[in-house]
Amino acid sequence: MDERTERLLAAVDRLAPAFEASGLDELELDVGDLGVRLARPTAIAPLPAPAAADPAPGGSVQPSAPTPSDDGYASPESGRHHVTAPLTGVWYDAPSPGARPYVGERSEVAAGQVIGLIEAMKLFNEIKADASGTITRVLVESGTLVKRRQPLVEIDPN
Repeated sequence: MDERTERLLAAVDRLAPAFEASGLDELELDVGDLGVRLARPTAIAPLPAPAAADPAPGGSVQPSAPTPSDDGYASPESGRHHVTAPLTGVWYDAPSPGARPYVGERSEVAAGQVIGLIEAMKLFNEIKADASGTITRVLVESGTLVKRRQPLVEIDPN
């Protein structure tokens, strides 16, 4: 093992306990042209569908245009639902290169159906629809790096 690799591993040994005790989800360390990324395991769980609010008595509710949400991504159109990335990684819309995509625009999906894969740390994680309906928009191109909570597809619930 060369000196640079030994220095990097020594730095990881020193940082690992601090990373474990911190509230950080990820930590990247680069020493010259060598690098390492520490990340906490992320459970893949579907997000609950937002509950519809009751309109105020005697008033009407006007649909609003999509607005940025707390995570910086645009909210789906009224009545629609976004399936979001549960972790950071590379999005793939098909099980292998050249294969047909799992879903596309106008595809009917059921809750729990696989709609794509996210590769993170050489592991492929199935991404499943957390609502049934029709896919109205695919928001990410296959092979693109996606961040945690980034919308992947928009579903119009049935």
